Amino acid sequence: MEFIPKWIAWEITRRCNLKCVHCRSSSEMVVDEHPDFPIQEACRVLDDISGYAQPVIVLSGGEPLLRKDVFDIARYGTGKGLRMCLATNGTLVDDGVCVKIKGSGIRIVSLSLDGSTEEVHDNFRNEKGAFKGITNAAGLFKKHGIEFIINSSFTKRNQEEIPRVYRLAKDLGATAWYMFMIVPTGRGEDIMNELISKEDYEDILDWHYRMEKNENDMLVRPTCAPHYYRVVLQKNKEEGAKVRRRTLKFSTGGSKGCLAGQLICLLDVDGNVLPCSYFPKSAGNIRKQSFKEIWENSGLFRDLRDFKKYKGSCGSCEYINVCGGCRARAYSMQGDYLAEEPFCRHIPMRLRTYP
Repeated sequence: MEFIPKWIAWEITRRCNLKCVHCRSSSEMVVDEHPDFPIQEACRVLDDISGYAQPVIVLSGGEPLLRKDVFDIARYGTGKGLRMCLATNGTLVDDGVCVKIKGSGIRIVSLSLDGSTEEVHDNFRNEKGAFKGITNAAGLFKKHGIEFIINSSFTKRNQEEIPRVYRLAKDLGATAWYMFMIVPTGRGEDIMNELISKEDYEDILDWHYRMEKNENDMLVRPTCAPHYYRVVLQKNKEEGAKVRRRTLKFSTGGSKGCLAGQLICLLDVDGNVLPCSYFPKSAGNIRKQSFKEIWENSGLFRDLRDFKKYKGSCGSCEYINVCGGCRARAYSMQGDYLAEEPFCRHIPMRLRTYP
């Protein structure tokens, strides 16, 4: 496997107008300890990255639309030949924002939808009116011809909503729907007791497999659920048929599970380069090192790319090369990013005992 950075989420602010129950960065509206960096630093970072690689750059947060210069950052990145994208909760989108999105060269936008009704979504996002905000944003994007993705995060409190949220994402006109199985980091640590069980996890991935076989209009993909790629291989073998694997030109394009520090990473508001959006351990800081130096030489990234170092059932698993287990979940729940995936119930062939 060639380890080239293909997708970078960039936290350009930690400020947010919502207080979502699962927020990895524990974002709030007023943030004193982590102020937004100036536009000059943003341009320097884009110069640094584009001089080494041409990944997708997703302007994220917090809520990136709280930065008045978000479209200046996007426009600069577009001018460097980078594919600039935007991740928003949708509540601040209006016609004017849509015009600026198109004018800045942003290629695609992601919205967050965690319930099929106002009651469920607003509860998850801790803000009345959040559901109306995202459905309004989706309508405006369709009106202005802006392609958008819908990301949905699930815990026990909303897991029964999964099929309904999928259908709503499709009805809203999303290009893709990504089902996130949350990793308990940031504010998510406070809802550890709401994590979906191993048994339900497997059932949900089975549901996704069956749904994906018949989905012709919208790209669908589980996220932070690397063992789905093991499920696909198992089901394909059992049924003698294959699920069609499609991709977006704005995604990694890979058909492997955990890509943290392998094809993707997160750049936080303090300049730290993290393996993914849910992995709170820094591989280096772009205020002290070049992005290339961090990507190629970080000990953390090198560990994540060496599957022989993986421990427990992951280290013994025949699906290690297509799954890898969620490294962020192993780190957050077991304190060891090389430990086995804590929410996988597959028993590797090497570890099975037979009568």
